[in-house]
Order: sequence, then structure tokens, then C-alpha cells
Amino acid sequence: MNPQAFQELWPLGLYLFFVLALVAGMLIISALLGQRSPSAASKRGRNEPFESGIVSVGFGRFRISAHFYMVAMLFVLFDLEVVYIIAWAIAWDAVGWSGYWGLLVFVGILVAGLAWEWRQGALEWHPGGRDVPDIQRPLQLRKGDS
Repeated sequence: MNPQAFQELWPLGLYLFFVLALVAGMLIISALLGQRSPSAASKRGRNEPFESGIVSVGFGRFRISAHFYMVAMLFVLFDLEVVYIIAWAIAWDAVGWSGYWGLLVFVGILVAGLAWEWRQGALEWHPGGRDVPDIQRPLQLRKGDS
């Protein structure tokens, strides 16, 4: 290796050394501090999943209707189309009236797709007029609790 290449690459080597030293240091410190043996009182919720620091209550694996997923997919689809329309609005000067007519065709296709989904019943929460049963709450509150 010639001296000129070494002078150009030594900052990269120094950076790589510090990154590897930082990663090794974090692994060593976490291995040392993570092996502490807590008392029995603080182990209570250790093996249970939690979200945002709150220990879960009840059973989290209940069935959710496919309608929830269908509406979520439709929301993402039409939300993505809004991004395209905003991009068109920003580029109005470049696309002109031909872009406007293209946008109208695009929105027309979207409206036709929405009408088809509506006609197929994808947006109906309870087909056939039947009520969807309520989801049971996993924890029954006692009187006086809120």
C-alpha cells in the first residue's frame, strides 16, 4: 500500500476501530449488568409480554373480523392515492392541462373502484342486517372501579 492511499484511508480505519470498540463495549457492559439476580418480588411480571410498561391483562389472541383488515387495506390504498394527487398538484406547472385530464381519469378509476367495493359489500360492517357480537372485555371491573 502506498503512503498516499494510507493518508486518505486512515480516518476510515479510525472510525471503524471506534465503532467496533463501541459495539464491543456495549455488549460487555450489557452482559455484566444484565446478569443481576433480582429478588422474587421484582420478578413478578418479567416473563409476561408488556406494552408501554404496562403488564397485560387477559388473553390477547382473540379473533378479529376480516372487515377490519379490509377497511385498513382500503384506507392505505386511498391514502396512497392522495400522495399521488398531492405530487400532481405540486407539479401543476410542468404537467399543465394534459396532466389535469390524466388526473381526472385517475380519480374516475378510483371512484369506480370505490363504488365496486361498496357494491360488493366490502364496507359493510354487518352483512345481512345481523349485528356483530360485541368483543368481550377480558377484565371485569368491580363496582366502584373506573
